[in-house]
Amino acid sequence: MKPINEAHVAQPGLAVVEVAACDDQTAFAVQELLAGRWATATTDRTTRVPGEPGVRLRCYLDVRQELTPQH
Repeated sequence: MKPINEAHVAQPGLAVVEVAACDDQTAFAVQELLAGRWATATTDRTTRVPGEPGVRLRCYLDVRQELTPQH
């Protein structure tokens, strides 16, 4: 993965979350849980690092913007 860009963590409440999981389905399930709660810039693909187990996924959160449940 590329290095974390300073702009993604420039203010309190901004976060970069890196997920390591055994498979794509698990990684995307974690991303979906995060996106259901906070404003999240999601991705539609995972990466594999040669020689390392599983997959990796990175998403960007703004925890200052908690989402309200839709009824």
